Amino acid sequence: MIKKLFFVLFIGFFKLLLSQEGYSEYYKLRQKFENLAENDSKAFPFLQPYINKAKKEKNYEKLVQGYKDGVFYSPENHIKLKYSDSMIWAANQSKDGDLKSIAYLEKGIIYYYHYKKFQQALNEYLKAYEYSKNTKNNYLKYQNLYHIGVVKSYLGYYEDASELFKKSLEYYEVQKSRSDLGPNAIYNSKKGYLNSLHQLIICDRNLGKYKEADSKIKIGLSEVGNDPDYTLEKGYFLLSKGISEYRNNRYESALKNLNESLPSVKNGRDFARLSVDYFYIGKSYFGLKNTKESIHYFKKVDSIFQEHQFILPELRENYEILIDHSKKEKNQSQQLYYTSQLLKADSVISKDFMYLSSKIHKEYDTKTLLDEKDNLQKINYLGIIVIIILIVWAVGLVVLLTKRHKKAKEIQQKYILVEEKFTSHQHIIEKEIPVPEEKKIGLHENKVGELLRKLKSFEEKQEFTQKGLTISKLATQLGTNSNYLSQVINEYKKVNFNKYLSELRINYITNLLFENKEYLKYNIETLAKECGIASRQNFSDLFYEINGIRPTDFIKKRRQELDNKE
Repeated sequence: MIKKLFFVLFIGFFKLLLSQEGYSEYYKLRQKFENLAENDSKAFPFLQPYINKAKKEKNYEKLVQGYKDGVFYSPENHIKLKYSDSMIWAANQSKDGDLKSIAYLEKGIIYYYHYKKFQQALNEYLKAYEYSKNTKNNYLKYQNLYHIGVVKSYLGYYEDASELFKKSLEYYEVQKSRSDLGPNAIYNSKKGYLNSLHQLIICDRNLGKYKEADSKIKIGLSEVGNDPDYTLEKGYFLLSKGISEYRNNRYESALKNLNESLPSVKNGRDFARLSVDYFYIGKSYFGLKNTKESIHYFKKVDSIFQEHQFILPELRENYEILIDHSKKEKNQSQQLYYTSQLLKADSVISKDFMYLSSKIHKEYDTKTLLDEKDNLQKINYLGIIVIIILIVWAVGLVVLLTKRHKKAKEIQQKYILVEEKFTSHQHIIEKEIPVPEEKKIGLHENKVGELLRKLKSFEEKQEFTQKGLTISKLATQLGTNSNYLSQVINEYKKVNFNKYLSELRINYITNLLFENKEYLKYNIETLAKECGIASRQNFSDLFYEINGIRPTDFIKKRRQELDNKE
């Protein structure tokens, strides 16, 4: 029996191995290069067989991964772009929305990170966003949100960008702490977390939220520590710290942090942040009155602009400083050159802003707000709809406020009437027992008189507060029958039994609310029980029927009146 069981298990295990043979082969191939550093071309002798195998088997998911690896390990930016185009082709062949989103996003990242071509990057991000909106892959969804946020931040929409980065940060913070994820997923989530945190620091700084920015810098540096996997992220946080120190006129400390961040920013080939680093090193030297060193670093910013034809808006001041320095040195040729560079920088920034601002509004913001129901050519129509909605909302608000004012006025008037009624004791039942008229109900006047005296005693002792009191129960208590009691109440109280009992109860509780402010603290259920009424709704309806005002409104007005007196 044991041998048979062992044989069955062995066969099952062997079949499992066979079913996973293709996967194992891909896994073995990737193992040969996946631990190499980014931009390391040594990966390609091992990567090419992986790509060839995926092509042959038309396994487009693996092929997208192979081309993605090609982007990662290519040392040249133009080769990265070629691999990203191949990614898009393979993803389109797969007809898988998530793979398409990954491919377009990867190409956008190349344009953004390696070229700082925001226009091309945004075009790819928006394509990726279209495919990711309905995805179940949350990592992909928040990766898209992060990159849209980067474009918004560049445009100066710092509040909008902050909201996107906060969402990404919350997601990645949870993911990086999950024990059920593999090491690669945790690594990518921590990268996403650190990059979102860095982008939030940039937004906070530009919004003047310096305390929040400084707090996030501490968190970032604490998170990265000395982990070699996050060297570039550490460089970004040191750069942010250096800028913070410069802002607080601690120039020596600023230079220490800025210089410490330089190697990792350089190695990361992020020329845009390298420009920012050089700029603030220059400003720190300027603060220390070391003009020679400061100008040296401002010129480095210009060199990067010459090479890449890209400059961040916050670095425009770099040319203003160089122009002023040229004037002081009376160097007209340099002054002319830097003036030309400033005009060129303005042109680049203006061109980017006009394109990006329009594009992100039309193809991201509008689609997000209207859930793709409106077409891009209906911007004017959208404006009219918004105005109409605002007008309708405003009219509705005025109507609502008018109704509330009218209702409040009515409640006040009804409260005054109730107050007058109870302060003048109009609700108290006459103590003088009416003379019975035997002819009306066909009974002896002595019996009627006796019953009326019993009813008076019933009222004075407040026995009407008994819960579940019916005409039959009361007739038994008074030593008569319900039919006779009903006739006496109808004839001498001028109401039927139910109305008689309701008035006694509501008048009783209303009087308590007037005379004893402790009752104003009770809830409606308690007040109902106090006077013998079973349900909250029945109590509220009877109170309104007899007093013309809801008990909640009455209590509110009574409290206000007492507060005013005090």
